[in-house]
Amino acid sequence: MTTTNVDVLCVGYACYDLVFSVYEHPAADEKIVANDFMSCGGGPATNAAVTISRLGFKAAFAGYLGDDLYGEKHYQELQEQDVNTEFVVRGKSATPLSMVLVKPNGNRALINYKGETKALPIDAVDFSPLKAKVMLFDGHQPYLSMKLASEARAAGVPTVLDAGSVHDGTMALIGEIDYMVCSEKFAQQFTGDVEKTLARLSKVAPAVVITLGERGLIWQKGKRRGESPAFPVKAIDSTGAGDAFHGAFAAALAAEMEWQDVLRYASAAGALCCTKVGARTGLPSREEHAALFGQ
Repeated sequence: MTTTNVDVLCVGYACYDLVFSVYEHPAADEKIVANDFMSCGGGPATNAAVTISRLGFKAAFAGYLGDDLYGEKHYQELQEQDVNTEFVVRGKSATPLSMVLVKPNGNRALINYKGETKALPIDAVDFSPLKAKVMLFDGHQPYLSMKLASEARAAGVPTVLDAGSVHDGTMALIGEIDYMVCSEKFAQQFTGDVEKTLARLSKVAPAVVITLGERGLIWQKGKRRGESPAFPVKAIDSTGAGDAFHGAFAAALAAEMEWQDVLRYASAAGALCCTKVGARTGLPSREEHAALFGQ
């Protein structure tokens, strides 16, 4: 059997994004006209995988895409971005769709449709050929993720959880993951307070990071605790910034960077994603990232 070597395996959610740029969000019964439009693949785990690939690392994605038009477009897009698709499951259920409305100040509204698409069963993917330096989970494939997280811990492979919000998948993985990387939204849903969330999660995870958007982040690793500022950029659209952060964070772990460099490396990717419209188009290239990270 041929071994598939990757720096990071990203496990989770894949969808297709329809992004409309608007001057204001519509009110009740109001019709507005978008001033720009774009479409591309989306989803936390897939965006993270593309980020990793663009930064010069080897990434693979494990998850589901339908056999429909949007699934095929996304599948081809992943391959064009040099993301390994060996562990993607295709099927008759529709590819989830997201409609995103983006205002000039970068604020957004998002509508997601999953249809009848369900999480893949534990035996849906054969991971026996895989050898990954790091595994990243977004919680949207809980059966695959729980099995892989257990195997990774036994093998000494670092694991990262993209905890964007509180749902069954993210809650199931708490206590099973080495690096809990949480959004402020997750922290507020979890305890109502970011400091309380940091303290509580630090009791069950070796390292915890809570991202706070333009206010930077706070973290605890073992008994060490600190904060890190965000890179100053002109934000146009925050869509995908968290995905870029998580992908770069996992890539930095695969490269065995020092802790503070891991945080800055991830922060630079998240900041750069805010400077362009759309999650996938905003994910930084290796050259763009190096220019900001090196400042």
